[in-house]
Amino acid sequence: MKRAGIIALRGNDFYIPDLCRVRAVFMLVVTGELLALVLAVVQADERWIEWNYFGLLSLFVQWTLLTSAAAICLLRGWLARQTIAMATGAVVIIVLLDVLAFSLFADSVINPTQGERPWQAVAKNLLLSLLITLMVLRYFYLQFQWQQQQEAEMQARLTALQARIHPHFLFNSMNTIASLISVNPERAEDAVLDLSELFRASLRDDDRLIPLSTEVDLCRRYLAIEQLRLGQRLALEWQIEEGLEQQAIPPLTLQPLVENAIYHGIQPRPDGGTVRIEVYRKNSFVYLLVQNPRPAQDQRTHEGNRMALANIQSRLQALFGEPAVLKHSQQNDIYTVTMRLPWQKTGDRRNPAGRR
Repeated sequence: MKRAGIIALRGNDFYIPDLCRVRAVFMLVVTGELLALVLAVVQADERWIEWNYFGLLSLFVQWTLLTSAAAICLLRGWLARQTIAMATGAVVIIVLLDVLAFSLFADSVINPTQGERPWQAVAKNLLLSLLITLMVLRYFYLQFQWQQQQEAEMQARLTALQARIHPHFLFNSMNTIASLISVNPERAEDAVLDLSELFRASLRDDDRLIPLSTEVDLCRRYLAIEQLRLGQRLALEWQIEEGLEQQAIPPLTLQPLVENAIYHGIQPRPDGGTVRIEVYRKNSFVYLLVQNPRPAQDQRTHEGNRMALANIQSRLQALFGEPAVLKHSQQNDIYTVTMRLPWQKTGDRRNPAGRR
């Protein structure tokens, strides 16, 4: 039973970043070195920094940071099951005990103040460590809240995109199915099944990442319906590299790009054109390309807004971070949308964004 004001953090909802990651350790080392430099400058005289003191202080700071991070890393599973207050208190105690142990061991070596009692220097170290730890934890918590807000907004945009079934597409599909019932009932039945799968995908909101094969199958069903309507005006070219079936991709990501290619590239042209869909892997990234011919200026019945592209871009950034890229270009009257995703299989427990 949840009590008011108590928020339990479980699983990946822990607000402290994963300090077991190489990137987090690197950032700790850099931050610790900057902190040691600042402390050495504060303790220096008017002209010179005591480099011997800076070296010993750097060693003390680095050992304290790394051992504290190792302890938090080992206890991360237990800390994530606690409330925010308990987890914060436990982290503060871990850091202070670590600082106390190293201070008692190293104070007589690196303490430049000659007339100061050891316990006074230790108290200064503890107070400084407490203030820095609280500031860092506050930063982590605010960043965590911001990320939670971003994910909530991303989920809202996903829901809006899933609800975006164009009315004219529905009406055209139903008219096409109605015209096929008497002349080709089997094909009409297949079209009904394809349309139902599209609606089922638009109503599904429990999957943040799905296999690429599922998204490609959805695109094929959508294109099968559109090909019934456009006939020979719509030509398709698929080029999908083998071994990418389990690549993780947000639902309804490739399908809207294909839909844009139909409505803004094929439909306005009297002779139609070819939609080309290519998927391949290069190093640690997977590239998805959707190409279509661009109509002449007098053939454009409407200009496409950038809502779908902006929506997809926001979702990719929220799920994968900077490695994910969505861009569009035009060359020789061929319009190309390119989506780059980090190579990751569905079911991979790693954070897609690679940031926490």
